[in-house]
Amino acid sequence: MDPSETNIQSRVTVFNGNEVVCEHPRLSGRKGQYSTLAEHVPDKHRDIDGLWSRTWFSDRARSFGPATQEVIEQILDRHQIEAQGYLDCQNILGGLGKKNRQRLEAACGELLARGGYPTYTTLKRLMAAIDSDAKAPRTIRPAASTRKHTESQGDDPGPEVYVRDASHYEIGSQGAAQ
Repeated sequence: MDPSETNIQSRVTVFNGNEVVCEHPRLSGRKGQYSTLAEHVPDKHRDIDGLWSRTWFSDRARSFGPATQEVIEQILDRHQIEAQGYLDCQNILGGLGKKNRQRLEAACGELLARGGYPTYTTLKRLMAAIDSDAKAPRTIRPAASTRKHTESQGDDPGPEVYVRDASHYEIGSQGAAQ
């Protein structure tokens, strides 16, 4: 392999037309991770006081419960540039929690108890597990016995169940007429 190809594959170069704006090492590992350096953030995106902020997400998460608030704060804390976690927080609170506030809080509590890495996908899977547990079939309880009680069954007769045989339901029989 040509040494210049190794350099190309291990570095990222950003151009503005023919001018090189910056160059930095290519990240490896988790797909979709951010590599933005704080000094490369445009001036108009620095120190913005818009709709989304740490306070806005923390206050919103607090209305779900303490576990949700903790998960949202962990997501915001793991980013070098806090605003990179805003979309994750919005997807969790607005998407997963929109109609499932209690299940989201339960999933966040479960995630914290396990010491897991908070992501949208992880929480979605935990919520699905909580939902499937709630829909799990209940234990089957046997119905009362339909056998006629006989003396040979022992001392415990069990529930009193009276079973009529087919002759009772025949038309014109004495049992059906009564």
